[in-house]
Amino acid sequence: MSTDWRLIERRGQRDTLGEGLWWSERATAVYWTDILAPALNRLDLADESVKRWPMPEPIGWVIERQSAPGFIAGFMSGFAELTLDPVASRPIVNPHPGIPDNRLNDAKADSRGRIWAGSMPFNCDRPSGELYRLDPDRRLHVMDRGYYVANGPAFSLDQSWIYHTDTVQGLVYRFPFHADGTLGPREVFITFEPDWGRPDGMTVDAQDHLWIAHWNGSQISRFTPEGRQIRTIPLPARQVTNVCFAGPRLERMFVTSAAEGGLAAPHGGFFEILNPGVTGLAPNRFGG
Repeated sequence: MSTDWRLIERRGQRDTLGEGLWWSERATAVYWTDILAPALNRLDLADESVKRWPMPEPIGWVIERQSAPGFIAGFMSGFAELTLDPVASRPIVNPHPGIPDNRLNDAKADSRGRIWAGSMPFNCDRPSGELYRLDPDRRLHVMDRGYYVANGPAFSLDQSWIYHTDTVQGLVYRFPFHADGTLGPREVFITFEPDWGRPDGMTVDAQDHLWIAHWNGSQISRFTPEGRQIRTIPLPARQVTNVCFAGPRLERMFVTSAAEGGLAAPHGGFFEILNPGVTGLAPNRFGG
């Protein structure tokens, strides 16, 4: 299996904090955010051209809508509808009005079109982050609390588990996941070793294995459904932030990283494409 990686060069442009990967089958493109710029990027897979839109405030992620154009976006101020060309956003709900320095950080949608998104304090200095569920009817539910940096929701192949992390604590949790959107008790699924860095964004492949980006660890890793690390791919960026599968056959892997705090690594903040030798799963869109 080839694990060759290559960079997408953008005339020297680095993401201060790359995150929020989204594969768009509609556009045949990969979107990702630069949280601190703030900006939204798009890589067109047809010609590998990159377009970048400035955003009005820090933005963690975008997820396409199932029955409407544009996206739902996770901004510092909360959930919002987002369209491009021209950029326009319309607020849906602020999940943390009493904590003005919290922001949304990472998210995924489940097979029923609900968005699961985590929040964090801007300075990562206290456990004020939460895990939310935004339903297609725009109702918001708080599902878990007490995160320093809530990160990387992902779902098992049969959607019987949801995985979620607290990056600062180096823990990957999992919850029994029920069809009605309720969760069973949280349990520690993976504890990162000190020399691994910290768990960041995640995705599940077509064989039900979990891939995790290593913040401060210069790699991504693959874990079995039982939580055993079976593969690592070293990368030339120290702060690796997110990973997703994309392309018509979902055979290509895309990785974001940060220049913030990681400039000693040669390619921190650049965008990378890998050939991991396995395929991924198509992302779910927001149902509203």
